[in-house]
Amino acid sequence: MGDRHHDALTRLWPLYGLPVSSSTLDPVGLFGRSAPLVVEIGSGMGDATAAMAEADPSRDYLAVEVHVPGIASLLSHIEARGLRNVRIARGDALELVRDMLPPDRLAAVHVFFPDPWPKLKHHKRRIIQPAHVALLRSRLVPGAGVLHCATDWEPYATSMLSTLSADPELVNTAGDGFAPRPDHRAVTHFERRAARQGRDVFDLVFRRRAA
Repeated sequence: MGDRHHDALTRLWPLYGLPVSSSTLDPVGLFGRSAPLVVEIGSGMGDATAAMAEADPSRDYLAVEVHVPGIASLLSHIEARGLRNVRIARGDALELVRDMLPPDRLAAVHVFFPDPWPKLKHHKRRIIQPAHVALLRSRLVPGAGVLHCATDWEPYATSMLSTLSADPELVNTAGDGFAPRPDHRAVTHFERRAARQGRDVFDLVFRRRAA
């Protein structure tokens, strides 16, 4: 990290950061208000997360990331843009969802450009697999909460579509296939790289069924 990001991490982490733990999260206490909550799993360098949060001030964004330079970068974006609706958790996103968030709480979960783990022996490490999807879905608001995934790796996209479609409590908002790219999803670093390399990007937008 450069000096700017070191400085941001030192000054801003105490204001906007929290570790993943076993303690139940209080979003009202964390953000200072009651608002729909979006969890961003793997916020990368934070530019897309910051842009979406800035364009969507009525909702709160909790980014979950393990990469310290990415956390520092997002902290810099928070300060530069004057964002009040973004917080960052460092640690395992699935642990956060399982241990810190109650069921039926989230307006959305975003999983944008996760590691595709392309080798067959590593597929078990993928975040979009049945048990993980069931956990993420259980935290969505019934009838309204959205699980939105995106990837530029076509085999993973096909696997995601199959896995999400098999969950009995999720409904594909695009019928049987991939969704058009929503305007509200900011372009990420990975998406720009995919475009330069000639790869397509696939969006999957699933809504939790009403109880």
